Amino acid sequence: MVRLPVVLLALCLAACDLAPAPSASPPAGAPPIGLERLNLEDPARRSWDGTAQRPLATTVWYPAADGSLMTEVLIPDDKPVFTGGFAARNAALEPGGQRPLILLSHGTGGSGLQVMWLARRLVAAGYIVAAVDHHGNTAAEDAFDARGFRLPWERARDLSAVLDQLLAHPRLGEAIDPARVGAAGFSLGGYTVVALAGGRTSLEQLEAFCAGPSRDATCDPQAEYPEANAEFERLLASDPAVQAAIREAGGAFGDPRITSVAALAPALGQAFTPESLSAISLPVFIIGARDDTTAPMATNAGTLAEHIKGAETLVLPDATHYVFLNACTSRGQRFVPVCKDAKGVDRLALHDAAAEAVIRHFNATLPPA
Repeated sequence: MVRLPVVLLALCLAACDLAPAPSASPPAGAPPIGLERLNLEDPARRSWDGTAQRPLATTVWYPAADGSLMTEVLIPDDKPVFTGGFAARNAALEPGGQRPLILLSHGTGGSGLQVMWLARRLVAAGYIVAAVDHHGNTAAEDAFDARGFRLPWERARDLSAVLDQLLAHPRLGEAIDPARVGAAGFSLGGYTVVALAGGRTSLEQLEAFCAGPSRDATCDPQAEYPEANAEFERLLASDPAVQAAIREAGGAFGDPRITSVAALAPALGQAFTPESLSAISLPVFIIGARDDTTAPMATNAGTLAEHIKGAETLVLPDATHYVFLNACTSRGQRFVPVCKDAKGVDRLALHDAAAEAVIRHFNATLPPA
């Protein structure tokens, strides 16, 4: 769960700020990586204000044709705090057969662009990658919405709806192998992909945990939108649509097309019923950060690993929750709390280790071409 003040989140994470740094150049020999923004919508659901179809703004990264000009993605472009790395905007696809697809889910209050560090590495390994900005829970939009914070199972539906549209896309669809689809998520995105794998939520169980002595920081109001709980309770008391949505909490949001998942520093581990976790049959890979105080391993990643049969796990030593965000610029390291890793921690090295493990998991568990 990305904990930053709302104004700073909007500054740092807005997905529209993709202007290149004109003097930057990619590392020698870097494979060309394409980047395209798709303004998708879900025709089966409405936006939180009810005025339009639910937005599914999605960033897609893919192997680009030789000679594609890559520029650096800086966030924001005028006073950069994060760097996403190099990509070629709207480049042509590299010719070739169908490739596996990995769907990515960001953390609370973040955006798809904030997992670009993992997306680039997956593309270099031969994958197409797509990350949606989860409506109401992303700083890529003008405002947060309490329903985006308190109805997290809607995120699983987002990924399924994006998969529908990517497979039908006139250009990208024919480049995706529909038999090789995985999903990976960070923080609340980890919750999202476990829900896609078959995990079922019990709000009563979560409330009991948060009322008990073992409660953790996932129970607290989120700093990006501390008014979310009070606002949601007002909506719940008066809005029939919200009342109907909350009744769906324990439903099944699994997607059989997604056959392997990876959860990075997953949050809300206490929301899933043990029975539903034990029933998950697809391959699950869990990465925990040993020094995570935002979504502590014992009550989140550890709980999932305990109940999901055969789950593979990796613990990153000396790592906190926020090492799973993009690398920071020197300005970000000076001024932004989530850029301040512990002394001696190399975020890029941890990104390499995490991505290598995630790629190894997907290479081993998605069906061969």
